[in-house]
Amino acid sequence: MTPGGFNVGKIHIGLGAPLFVIAGPCVIESEVHATAMAERLRGAAEELGVPLIFKASYDKANRSSLSSYRGPGLQEGLRILANIKRKTGLPILTDVHDVSQVGPVAEVCDVLQVPAFLSRQTDLLLAVGRSGRVANIKKGQFLSPREIGNAAEKVASTGNERIILTERGSSFGYQNLVVDMRSFPIMRKFGYPVVFDVTHSVQLPGGEGKSSSGQPEFIEPLARAGAAVGIHGIFLEVHDNPAKALSDGTNALPFDQFRPLMRKILQLSALAREWQIL
Repeated sequence: MTPGGFNVGKIHIGLGAPLFVIAGPCVIESEVHATAMAERLRGAAEELGVPLIFKASYDKANRSSLSSYRGPGLQEGLRILANIKRKTGLPILTDVHDVSQVGPVAEVCDVLQVPAFLSRQTDLLLAVGRSGRVANIKKGQFLSPREIGNAAEKVASTGNERIILTERGSSFGYQNLVVDMRSFPIMRKFGYPVVFDVTHSVQLPGGEGKSSSGQPEFIEPLARAGAAVGIHGIFLEVHDNPAKALSDGTNALPFDQFRPLMRKILQLSALAREWQIL
């Protein structure tokens, strides 16, 4: 089964479409910061000729510690994301954590993301499917690539087959994630676009006790490997100053590395298409 294609806003993804990128800060830190990041990423993406979906979370419900910053919340976060969408024209992706959030988020955002920890939650998956929006399902760290097909089936049962499957690593041992490159060809067989969330895959969950740590030096080699094995899109949390980021800064890609990394990834992705991997 070959991946089908569909539109996300004005972007066509899937079969025969070029590589696309989902990028933005982990969480909305302020309206000024999130808007600036969206505008800078849009400029870079236009320069590179790569389709961009902007991502940012209004609430990080699965932080390591109760004291960790979670975001501005649903109402304020959606107001900010709606303004970013209006100012930049970019499609918008954000997380949903329970069924009650799906309706309000679907009014603003183009892609509703099911977090990895919630990828087996049937009611949430069905609600996302019924929203009619694109569903980005993060593969849980506890799932094999074959099992993510069950999550996709739940969304598709609503009649909505605008589904993206995203790999972000599997848990092996304490506070570590490992990406098995076999997962990408396995996940492609379900017939949906496959994305590699590179920055979360270098995260060390809870690695600093009350917060996660990360190994950003492995972002580029893993991104290159994923592009070569065949992915439809790449997911990057990008920040202009990761050292001061309020969430996931230790595994974020610095903005000044976005262009050079994407140039390499785009070249490898083009080769993968020539090799008829995709």
